[in-house]
Parts: sequence; structure tokens; C-alpha cells
Amino acid sequence: MRVALFVPCFVDRFAPQVAEATVRVLRRLDVGVDYSPRQTCCGQPAFNVGRIDEARAVAEHFVRVFSGAETVVAPSGSCVAMVRHRYPALFAGHPLEAEAVALSQRVYELSQYLVDVLGVDRLGASFAGRAVLHDACHALRELGVSDQPRRLLANVRGLVVAEGASQGSCCGFGGLFSTRFAGVSTAMADEKLKEALEARADVIISGEQSCLLHLEGRIRRRRLPLRTVHLAEVLAASEAAP
Repeated sequence: MRVALFVPCFVDRFAPQVAEATVRVLRRLDVGVDYSPRQTCCGQPAFNVGRIDEARAVAEHFVRVFSGAETVVAPSGSCVAMVRHRYPALFAGHPLEAEAVALSQRVYELSQYLVDVLGVDRLGASFAGRAVLHDACHALRELGVSDQPRRLLANVRGLVVAEGASQGSCCGFGGLFSTRFAGVSTAMADEKLKEALEARADVIISGEQSCLLHLEGRIRRRRLPLRTVHLAEVLAASEAAP
């Protein structure tokens, strides 16, 4: 079994270790991983601000790069949601419409692929800590990803996951929302951090690195005793655990 790895822009630029962890997780399950250096962006940033022509141009390149892949896996629900739910409309009437629609059904978020496609929820990972899981908006609401990461984390040795009262609420990032409405965005992030502290967590885990980057910024600014870790890093870890 082989998959093509799509590395989101923000992972490539700010957290390449997440892509490396994703490869380690997949290879641990004997899944071959192909990576094309031709890949760029899925087009979501331009699409979200209404620059449809620019988004389509970037998406055309994505389709051409990945059209030959049987399965595409990405450590990001937002990118997967863009391809799965926006490409069919974005390419309506376009010469690449058939390829884009077919490809949209072969793209998976990492935990979704592991649990729903491979039927795996135990990876032999060890990670010592007490955590809260942040459900990223796109993964939760557009892909239905909620139970999958919890099943995976439940089998990580040494890890305790506490459920907060506002699980499923937004972290406040929302792409350009965080710059256009900085005050609201900051307040939303602080609410998530308050919940993590109340749960006596020392780590926040999510399958969406953009959310973690946003929360990490507030953690550093406020000098809180918290850290953020992507789900892929936890599943690939072998830290000493009691």
C-alpha cells in the first residue's frame, strides 16, 4: 500500500517535524510514502478571501501533481476539507473537473486515514503527559473527525487525555480572521488555554498545526506552563512513559 503525502504550507514553513512524524507513522504501518517536491498549496488561503481565480490556478497545480495518486494523506483537516468540499464546485465546467472531483474523494486527514481506512487505532506510541485535545473546526465540522484522534490517543502509553467543557469550540485562528479581528481571536485563544490549565494539562494536542501555532503564540506571550504538539508527533513518539 502506498500513499502520496501532502504537506500543508504552514507545516512546510513552520513545523516540518510534523511532516516527518507523519511519514514515520505511516511507515510504521508498512505504508509506502511518496512525496512530490512539485507540490505547493491547496489554494485555501486565496479561496477563503474570495480570490477564486487565484485559488483555482493553485488548485489546478495540486490536481496535476496528485491526480495519479491512489490515496493522498495530509496532517491537516483544513487542507483536506478544501480539496474534498471546495474542489468540485471550484472546477465545475473546467477541463480538469472530472480529475478534481475524483481526487477529492481520495484525500484523507491523517487520523481519518489511520482509523477509517486502515482500521488502526494502536501504534505502540509512548508519550508522557496530561493533555487536552483541540478539535480543529474544519476537521470536526466538515470531515467529521472527532472520534478518530481520541481512539488513537487512548492507546498511547503514558498519556492522559482530559476532555474540556468547550471541546469543539474554535481556537480563534481562522486564517485571516486572526488578523482582521485580533481582539476576538485573542480572547478565543485565551479561553482555550484557560480550559487547558483548568484541566491540569501540560500539553495541547491537535491534528491542525495552524491552530497550534496560534495557541503557541499566546502561550509564549503569556509565559504559560503549556506546550503544543501535533497529533502526528504524539503518534510517532517513543518518549519514556510510566
